[in-house]
Amino acid sequence: MTAVESNGLIDNVNQAPFPDADVLDVVSLLDPIEQEQLLKIRDHLQRNVRKQVIDYWNNEAFPFEMLPALADLGLGELVVSDNSLLFRGLVYAEVARVDVSLCALVGIHNELIVGIVDQLGSDAQREQWLDKLRRFEAIGCFAMTEPDHGSDVAGGMETTATKTAAGWIIHGEKRWIGGGTFADFAVVWARDTATDNVKGFLVSMDLPGVTATKISNKIGLRVMQNADIVFDHVEISDADALPGAAEFSAANEMLRNSRIWVGWQAYGAQLHTFDVARDYALGRTQFGQPLVKFQLVQQDLAEMISNAMASFGLMHQVARLQTEGRVEMVHAAMAKSTGSRMLRDSAARARNMLGGNGTVSSYEAAKIFTDAEIVHTYEGTYEINSLIVARAVTGMSSFV
Repeated sequence: MTAVESNGLIDNVNQAPFPDADVLDVVSLLDPIEQEQLLKIRDHLQRNVRKQVIDYWNNEAFPFEMLPALADLGLGELVVSDNSLLFRGLVYAEVARVDVSLCALVGIHNELIVGIVDQLGSDAQREQWLDKLRRFEAIGCFAMTEPDHGSDVAGGMETTATKTAAGWIIHGEKRWIGGGTFADFAVVWARDTATDNVKGFLVSMDLPGVTATKISNKIGLRVMQNADIVFDHVEISDADALPGAAEFSAANEMLRNSRIWVGWQAYGAQLHTFDVARDYALGRTQFGQPLVKFQLVQQDLAEMISNAMASFGLMHQVARLQTEGRVEMVHAAMAKSTGSRMLRDSAARARNMLGGNGTVSSYEAAKIFTDAEIVHTYEGTYEINSLIVARAVTGMSSFV
């Protein structure tokens, strides 16, 4: 087996029987047009994003200059395209295969911003935003989580919306809002002080009373610019209310789909983990032989690729249920919890396999290892999603 070594990493592995780690021939499940499109996306991401994004990750900066090329590949409009749900999921996986943060931007943008504007927005809101969103010429953020309410935000939401003669006054605080520092608008969820219903609004981020502050020093997801956002008696018009989001239940489908996207993200990040570990093991020599010849190393590689393929099997079935209109929150919760658990296991194996180099972001294993901790927590913690699964199979809820 030949390999070209560069800085301890392998650039090419020409004789590997599965050079792209697609042991189950996943790409063949797509039609020929989608196969070609997916491979084009993969090639661009691997050549132009994977190594280049590391410095952004190190500096907690966002690569705005990468967005036009992603738009040209259709990544800004996945939820309003005619592609299959399997293709959509595999695209998310390919983005996560180079950077989890960038996948977070693409996933949130599609599932929670474009999807909401398209399905719950007014004609005027769609006219104002959809074309720009599809091209990444506009960015929205999803403002639901609050400083004191994460998993219980639906029942505990403190941000308020008070009706006035001219429109609404939005008042409250949101936390961990992805893209909040540079978004053009926020999809804000707030409790109607008159009816107690939680409703959705589009709030421009340049309005008086809106302040976004970057959350710094995160251990992972460092490319994504999470923010604390304060809405201090922000005045908006009636036209800024989302007509399809008069109750919190309107967000259920988007939140479910977003959780499914995280399952695809976890699968893609597992492929990234395997790519890094296998290439390193093939290119490094210890005790006079390639690292990959050692049985413990081969055991870890086998576990990692098996984790990834098991995750894909779960996600493939979820995509089928979505296509048939039979997917439920339990499926989304299982996808997220299982995928994030397997990612955490595989990322730990890769970090350990690289030894000291596994603690340096330029070798990628450390980057994935810490990003895996974020995937384990966001979009509903691992524990909450596990309890949703348990509730579905027992009929008994362990939380309110």
